[in-house]
Amino acid sequence: MSRGRLLVLGDSLAFHGPEYALPADDPRLWPNIAAAGLDREAELVAGFGWTARHGWWALTGDPRVWSLLPRTDALVLALGSMDTLPSPLPTYLREGLRHLRPTPVRRFARARYQAAQPHLARFLRGRPVALPPHLTVSYLDRCLQAVRAIRPGLPVIGMLPSVHNSPEYGHIHTGHTRAVTALRTWSARSRVPLLDLPALVRAHIFDGDGNPDGMHWGFSAHAEVGTAVADLLRPMLP
Repeated sequence: MSRGRLLVLGDSLAFHGPEYALPADDPRLWPNIAAAGLDREAELVAGFGWTARHGWWALTGDPRVWSLLPRTDALVLALGSMDTLPSPLPTYLREGLRHLRPTPVRRFARARYQAAQPHLARFLRGRPVALPPHLTVSYLDRCLQAVRAIRPGLPVIGMLPSVHNSPEYGHIHTGHTRAVTALRTWSARSRVPLLDLPALVRAHIFDGDGNPDGMHWGFSAHAEVGTAVADLLRPMLP
């Protein structure tokens, strides 16, 4: 008899470890720890730098996600953390760097932007962010309403955005507070419980126990987050 499924829409925090990115089925990653704690299997749909908008695009544009929804026991909207990061270049320009040609031009532009980003983040005081809070909430709400239209009783949880201490972003995170406030308001309105990621990972990150990039986590934090996700979802499951 096949086990049930936990569907996770997320970002690199769901598949990146203390040194590098890992395959989605690595048992040390929090989605798999959460699923195991619920006697289920995890299905992870995620990407580097994914915001709530990317989650919406995956939900509505990825046929694999469509096939998973009818067989999913719970949905985790593990999105919103990357939305809060400083983005000195507009998103369409920043993400468009990968499409530059020829290759030397692309590498030059990317290197120059990566070198300038921490200085620009400090100079602009962390603004603008990758996705403003009202759009984060809008895309999460679209995801929620779409899923509820298909699976009205499906348990759904979200997450408060994680914190970072990343030199890549100039150690600036001024967009975090506004995002937390917006998500708490959305949670109360939509009745979607939120996992408090900052409470779970803040010490881990700022004590230097995570990835040297100051953003991704070590396996101890993955274990804590996975256990907390399972604990939050367990009363909601049949």
